[in-house]
Amino acid sequence: MSSPQPQMPQAAPRWEAAPGATHPAPGSAYPGYTSPIPVVRTHLGHAIASEWTKIRSVRSTMWTLGVFVLLVVGIGLLTGVVVSSSSPDDALAGENALSLGFFGLLLGSMCIITLGVLTTASEYGTGMVRTTMVACPSRGRVLAAKAIVFFLVAFVVTLVSASIVAFLHVAMMEGSGAADPTGGEWLKATVGIALYIALLGLLSLVVGSIIRHSAGAITIMIGVLLAPLVIALFMFSESLAAVRDALLEYSIPNQLSVFYANSLSQSGPSGWDPLWIILGVTAVAFGGAFALLEKRDV
Repeated sequence: MSSPQPQMPQAAPRWEAAPGATHPAPGSAYPGYTSPIPVVRTHLGHAIASEWTKIRSVRSTMWTLGVFVLLVVGIGLLTGVVVSSSSPDDALAGENALSLGFFGLLLGSMCIITLGVLTTASEYGTGMVRTTMVACPSRGRVLAAKAIVFFLVAFVVTLVSASIVAFLHVAMMEGSGAADPTGGEWLKATVGIALYIALLGLLSLVVGSIIRHSAGAITIMIGVLLAPLVIALFMFSESLAAVRDALLEYSIPNQLSVFYANSLSQSGPSGWDPLWIILGVTAVAFGGAFALLEKRDV
């Protein structure tokens, strides 16, 4: 009986390179596939495109901005209807109709604060920040891209909402004797207030990056928004009058009202001062956030 013939080993298959791929050099120890996709150095534009994809594809962003628009436009419209229907002719003589938009923006600012915190803190909570840092090891670039995208989104949404409310209020108050707003008043009640709200949300984003905990950062920012005013309201002692006045003058609700020329106090910030204050505070917070990013582990 004949013994079985040994099988000859089969030759390794020859894989063809993709069209446009470069062939390995002769004698290369590890010949393999070379991607035809060109390799380019990443820059801030790529990070901005990535953050824009994130912020518009997350469902919570749409819900938060939707509630913001509902509060600003809904409460503004309701306020205008109540005031215009209950005020007799010439009852609002000399008053600025734009000031009625303050109530909706004060409540809506909490939505922008929440969204700002979630833009950074949620990635630390879910662990997505590790993937982000692998794709873009430059931590400062990631934070800058998040800040740019969020600021533009918050500014545009606030500007559109505040402008709609302002036009509605001016139209409703025509028969109540309210004064026609000047160009400066229109600018402050639309662009000015939109810049302030967007910077407030940007400060929340930075606090979220520093705290790295969504609930903690949101609690801190709501405290910054409401605590000074609430504390000042219960300071009845005359010895605390200076502290009470300072808390009232520099509280965020009072700074918002300054844009409508309707301040809670006779002194303190006026004109465009609230915008410079929030800009300075946000810049200082950004410096601290950038420094901590380089020292901490992800």
